[in-house]
Amino acid sequence: MSTISLKDLLESGLYFGHQSKQFDPRMTPYIFGKRQGIYIIDLEKTAKKLEEACQFIKGLAAENKKILFVGTKRQAQEATLAAAKRCSMPYVSSRWLGGTLTNWETIRSRVARLEEIENLEKEGHFSLLTKKEAALLLKEKNKLLRNLEGIREMKEYPAAVLIIDIKKEANAVREARKLNIPVVAVVDTNSNPEEVDYPVPANDDGIKGIKLLLEEFADSILEGIKEKKEVKKLEVEEKEKEKKKIKVEEKKEKVPALPKRRPKPRPRIRAKLKKKEGGEKENEG
Repeated sequence: MSTISLKDLLESGLYFGHQSKQFDPRMTPYIFGKRQGIYIIDLEKTAKKLEEACQFIKGLAAENKKILFVGTKRQAQEATLAAAKRCSMPYVSSRWLGGTLTNWETIRSRVARLEEIENLEKEGHFSLLTKKEAALLLKEKNKLLRNLEGIREMKEYPAAVLIIDIKKEANAVREARKLNIPVVAVVDTNSNPEEVDYPVPANDDGIKGIKLLLEEFADSILEGIKEKKEVKKLEVEEKEKEKKKIKVEEKKEKVPALPKRRPKPRPRIRAKLKKKEGGEKENEG
């Protein structure tokens, strides 16, 4: 459940939209009004949509799936990097390379090239090259790192893509839709919310607001991971209980049941029985 209040959203300036000349009519359901030519976003609807988006990504995280963070605009780069690293998710914060999702094999080959250069440097092969050759390799490595560092550990398609500003990241949205990958996005008044599966209407230009939303997304993912661990722990405990139960039952089967012995009568009862038996013998005589 989202922990952000309407007051938090208000103080972060997430209600500011774009000027009316940049307005996309499909954002009308999320608009509260217009002040001095600037559209105001309805923060109650923002809170509701944020809750839906957080529940969705939390569920994916609980299933141990990856969510790709995308925020390459200047205001979002630092916050995207920090949030993705905090919840150990892949990210693109520098530049979206065309074909990052749709041309997967090529991207993986570039990651392999990055690892190859790093191995050459680690093993000391750079010392065998000329200064110019070593400089060119370092330049190539830094460029690959800048563009691929966040997705180098992503071995398969993400379960969802989380985007800040779908206008800026139009290529990322297009590629995700082409591959039927769900998109969660912060959508401002100049964008089309119908392009994404989980739109969160909010200002996508303010650093404070972007940071607040990304932290909330990261918290939801961490909650999902925590729930997954707790469920796994319970499953392990249940398995251990079952194993112990089976062992106890096996022991019972192996040990034969001893025959029940009649308890010896107490001394007074024994004396009475003997007397009775003696009287019966005299009668027979």
